[in-house]
Amino acid sequence: MSICTSEVMTNHHHHAGGFHPLGAMMATLQLWRARSQQRHELLRLSEQDFHDVGASWSDFADEANKPFWRA
Repeated sequence: MSICTSEVMTNHHHHAGGFHPLGAMMATLQLWRARSQQRHELLRLSEQDFHDVGASWSDFADEANKPFWRA
């Protein structure tokens, strides 16, 4: 009779904690796409839109002009 511990039975082809590299890559791509869309929306806002929220274009210009991969 042999005794198998959980360490011996561990499937080392799967990452611990449910992390999967492809899933992480997909999440990153989705985040980048959302950032890109949000920043394009900022570029389409008018001065009146900024005035309505109590801000000016310069308050959002840095964010709107960042590349999608930068937080």
